[in-house]
Amino acid sequence: MLTDYRLEKYSEVLMWGLTSARKGRYKKGDIVLIRYDRPATRLAEILLEKIMQRGMHPVLRAGLTPTMEHSFFQIANTSQLVFQTPGEKELYSNLHGSIYLYAPESLTHLRDIDPKKIGRATIARKPLRDILDKREEEGHFGWTLCIVPTEELAKQSGLSLKQYDQQVIRACYLDRSDPVAEWREIFKKANKIKQKLSKMNIDYLHVESESMDLKITPGKDRKWVGISGHNIPSFEIFLSPDWRGTEGIYYADQPSFRSGNYVEGVRLTFKKGEVVKVEARKGRNFILAQLAIDKGARRVGEFSLTDRRFSRINRFMANTLFDENFGGRQGNCHLALGASYSDTFSGNPDALTKEKKEALGFNDSALHWDLVNTEKKRVTAYLADGEQVVIYENGMFQLGI
Repeated sequence: MLTDYRLEKYSEVLMWGLTSARKGRYKKGDIVLIRYDRPATRLAEILLEKIMQRGMHPVLRAGLTPTMEHSFFQIANTSQLVFQTPGEKELYSNLHGSIYLYAPESLTHLRDIDPKKIGRATIARKPLRDILDKREEEGHFGWTLCIVPTEELAKQSGLSLKQYDQQVIRACYLDRSDPVAEWREIFKKANKIKQKLSKMNIDYLHVESESMDLKITPGKDRKWVGISGHNIPSFEIFLSPDWRGTEGIYYADQPSFRSGNYVEGVRLTFKKGEVVKVEARKGRNFILAQLAIDKGARRVGEFSLTDRRFSRINRFMANTLFDENFGGRQGNCHLALGASYSDTFSGNPDALTKEKKEALGFNDSALHWDLVNTEKKRVTAYLADGEQVVIYENGMFQLGI
């Protein structure tokens, strides 16, 4: 269990993340939603104080317990699955910030629930997410999130709670006297990499490892983003590619927990931009159900690379936020099935209409599922002028930075 001293540092980093993740500035009177699971109550209390001290209005929402969530999906009829609380749309239309404190007490409590029911509920909430996406594009909204260690997270990752605490402390630089200063320095270094990548006129990327042979097409009017404050921790540099140009095999050697289910050894074959074959050591039926959520669920919404020089994460943490930022010896790449991020558009995101997104190959879906590969790999950029440049190898960006 993190001490109040560590939680205070954590809250400072989260406030930095919230501020950095929004284009516009926060001001007195802004509304900030704090969503938290029960074990994260103390961190929520500390954040409430910090938000109020800045003259903003905190709105707190406690998450469902595993028993509540299981009961909901077990009992809910179709009407109950898609029900939206009155006033929810009004709240989301007026939010300026959101902090999510993820502290799960169970990771597998929905394993006996029909994945289709989970999918229906996910689709029903997509209009609320669309509201926040639009407000973010306009500079009116910013968000960040983190995890708070729990016995369940420690158990599923093969660690004691004390060991898990230490992993979180190290990964988020909470062992430093001024962790926010550390994050500002990482932010500065990452910007140099993003700028250099965004200036390269890349036709497509070739990702090669022992288990992968994948072609990713960045597409027109793209830029690389990441380490923006949205996630704590976050060391990934990514873009939302033109989904239509994805070809070949992607393999996730990292396991993944999602919606109370566990999957392992996921191998996806892409043809003409869509998943045409799914293989997995565990959880294949759940994967297939997730890919059937909507038309965009079988398409790529994000491609990401993490530089091991930034990330201090060196083991499986049973949480996507940490696992997608794995550093270790070889860094990682991850691919997200589903929704794209409009902030990877090189123009003004506010001008990125639905029609323009479709024309540029930005994917739309209620799903966004990150699947992680930590194998030794090489990523080669094939430029429009015919030149080939290795941009990532041995877990690091190879850009002279």
